[in-house]
Amino acid sequence: MNKKLYNIEMKKKIGIIGLGLIGGSLGLALKESEKYEIHGYDRNVKHRKEAQALGLVDKIVEFEEIGKVDILFLSIPVEGIISVMNSIQNLKDDITIIDMGSTKQKIVESIPKHLRKNFVASHPMAGTEKTGPTAGFKTLYKNRVVVLCDLEESGEKQKKESEDIFKFLEMNILYMDSVEHDMHTAWISHLPHLISFSLANSVMAQEKRADILNLSAGGFRDMSRLAKSSPKMWRDISQQNRDNLLNSINHFQDELSKFKMMIENQEWNQLEEKMKEANRLHEIL
Repeated sequence: MNKKLYNIEMKKKIGIIGLGLIGGSLGLALKESEKYEIHGYDRNVKHRKEAQALGLVDKIVEFEEIGKVDILFLSIPVEGIISVMNSIQNLKDDITIIDMGSTKQKIVESIPKHLRKNFVASHPMAGTEKTGPTAGFKTLYKNRVVVLCDLEESGEKQKKESEDIFKFLEMNILYMDSVEHDMHTAWISHLPHLISFSLANSVMAQEKRADILNLSAGGFRDMSRLAKSSPKMWRDISQQNRDNLLNSINHFQDELSKFKMMIENQEWNQLEEKMKEANRLHEIL
């Protein structure tokens, strides 16, 4: 057999649903390997055309065909992951399905029982505030953390294939149960996004917002950067992780109230000490 033809036939087919920043970057990274042939689907026609033009995948296919691959990634908003898992057809019996969502518990609970062994719940802790196929870049995942949840419920083949891919992406793998994952990410991911949205709205509500923004420097830009993120995606995340997010908001409000009270009471030494407590965070980061 022709060696080139043999290599093509031996390649595993990887499907990616969702060709924005997450899926597009995944496609670019996996194309660096000769082991995979990348098929992509996005319900947004413009995204499909952009992904093809940018070479994010080897081939664009229709939704009815995307399930015929060996490994399928779901890089779409968390509510969309649940919808796809309950509607997709034409799947191989031993397919590996890996979701890339930012919440885990409700997704895992919503997986049809006959597909649970095929499913790997993952959360790559990587991203930017940018969206769409043009935001993708092949080193997005390098040296970042990926959390694999409830892996004991996944099949052995599915565990190995998911771990192999994330190792190829040079990610650091952590293992966690989905309940614990959602509690922790409410603090280090979901709450910071809401704070950023709130800060942006607070400034935009001021009469002289243009004058305020003319003075904006690194601190404000860093704090408000996350407010560029997709409102649709963060609405869904907030819905799925509601209880944990409310808990983190309540604690944050309590802490902010302490700062407010110290300023109101002109307790400047206490304010400085409170800020020193916060400095300690970066001793362990």
